[in-house]
Amino acid sequence: QKNSCVLPEDLKNFYLMTDGFQMTWSVKTDDTPMPLGSMVINSVSKLCRLGGSSMYTLPNAPTLADLEDDTDEEGNGDKPEKPHFDSRSLIFELDPCNGNGKVCLVYKHAEPVVSPDTEIWFLDRALYWHFLTKTFTAYYRLLITHLGLPQWQYAFTSYGVSPQAKQWFNMYKPITINTALLSEEADSFVNKLDPNKVFKSKNKTPVLKKKPPSQPPGSQKSHTTMTSAKTSSLAGNSSRK
Repeated sequence: QKNSCVLPEDLKNFYLMTDGFQMTWSVKTDDTPMPLGSMVINSVSKLCRLGGSSMYTLPNAPTLADLEDDTDEEGNGDKPEKPHFDSRSLIFELDPCNGNGKVCLVYKHAEPVVSPDTEIWFLDRALYWHFLTKTFTAYYRLLITHLGLPQWQYAFTSYGVSPQAKQWFNMYKPITINTALLSEEADSFVNKLDPNKVFKSKNKTPVLKKKPPSQPPGSQKSHTTMTSAKTSSLAGNSSRK
């Protein structure tokens, strides 16, 4: 009501479920936890508007609107039109990015009436704008998939993340930081599984069991006759005794 604008439907549904979001995670180095990832969505009370007030309390102090440069090329080709710090746009801070910049909710057309169309932009420390997504839902997915790694928003800028942040990306998000390599060699990050080798059946030679040599029928009969003869002779000798 204060700024005469309406939250986009997906962001409004988000705030109906929870008043902001913050999640941090750490890594252990030498058995000492070190904070690394940070994912933040400001609460409604911290949705501060940018560009509407002076940076200093001095009279006639400069504001962000004074940084507007109409000579900037905007909307050329496939590049979207950049936000304005003056009354042409309404800008609200979603994430302070730990001092590395600001993720902002931008109403790009605020005159004469605020348009309900919004976009998510990243404002770096040099006060240059970088487009992120058209909707809050898409940005939220980016936030989760990038694990809140330090300076992950700079992956969407022309100059990229710092060397230190790139090391963390190589450890926890290697595909994201090596997109150029992935486009050149599509199979470099794909697990190459050959089912013919994994499920290859080994042709084992069957072990043949040796059968005892079969005796001819005549020898079996003679053996039986000799056995019965021996038995009868032993019985006769015992009766004589």
